[in-house]
Amino acid sequence: MATIGMHLMTWLKGELVGEDQFGNRYYREKGTPSRNRPRRWTLFKGKTEASKTPPEWHAWLHRMIDEPPSEKPLEAKPWQQPHLPNLTGTDAAYRPPGDLTHGEHPEGMPPSYEAWRP
Repeated sequence: MATIGMHLMTWLKGELVGEDQFGNRYYREKGTPSRNRPRRWTLFKGKTEASKTPPEWHAWLHRMIDEPPSEKPLEAKPWQQPHLPNLTGTDAAYRPPGDLTHGEHPEGMPPSYEAWRP
């Protein structure tokens, strides 16, 4: 969750430029003279997690593109897959067969270790 200071700065100086499919909202500094580059930032919906930033918004935040994707969408390449945030530590994380969280050892797989016997 964003701090109170970030919400205050967003309310005072922020101009909403778009929102992504995860509900994250993207802002730029309003009223900045043209000779200065306006600041860009995001307020994450839910837990602050940088991997929830889709590639097109990442490019805008890091000034790889000038126009936000809400104003000038990027062309999707045929090889691109939908963006997923990092699922490590969640119930949706990949767990291969034999993973300890499955509770029992799958049939046909050797045990992970063999106890040492002196």
